[in-house]
Amino acid sequence: MVCMKEYLQETKSIDYMNPHIQEKVQKLKDQSCDDADYIKRAYLFVRDEIPHSWDIQTNIVSRTASDALINKTGICWAKSCLLAALLRSNGIPSGISYQLLTIAEDDSLGHIVHALNTVYIEDSDKWIRLDARGNVGNVSDDFSLEKDYLAFSPRSEFGEIDYNDNNPDLDERLVNKLEETENLMEMKIDFEF
Repeated sequence: MVCMKEYLQETKSIDYMNPHIQEKVQKLKDQSCDDADYIKRAYLFVRDEIPHSWDIQTNIVSRTASDALINKTGICWAKSCLLAALLRSNGIPSGISYQLLTIAEDDSLGHIVHALNTVYIEDSDKWIRLDARGNVGNVSDDFSLEKDYLAFSPRSEFGEIDYNDNNPDLDERLVNKLEETENLMEMKIDFEF
């Protein structure tokens, strides 16, 4: 049984009381007609207006939700924290789920942990997963409150894994990796979960 309280708490990574996040939450609330509309607007904002750091080849390291908002970029770990912060601040339970994916088209360069979000849909009494990684190339993450829409479909033949989990916070190993990294383009990303 999931304790909803855990999925509404502020954490070091999901720092939704930050004034920048609170300002964005208010803007999204003002534009939304209900929770479903708010979830969609928050998702589209993170997906479309906060580019994935690898896509824009920036060395900026966003370590928290507020960093991703202020820096206007982040890798999937920070982007998932930002979406969770925007949702939790509006009373919508949200968590983080992981996938282990290859770095290249095959497993020759190793694997990386990909983060995405879980969201509790009260009207349906169910959890869904949303992936706000951002659309680029053949990666496309759509929006639905009915079913999971993920940017990547893990391929077991390359050792990729969909953990299909639901965690209340960013994994401590990922938090530590972000904290020890000064230049995102130099971050050693090949490690297993």
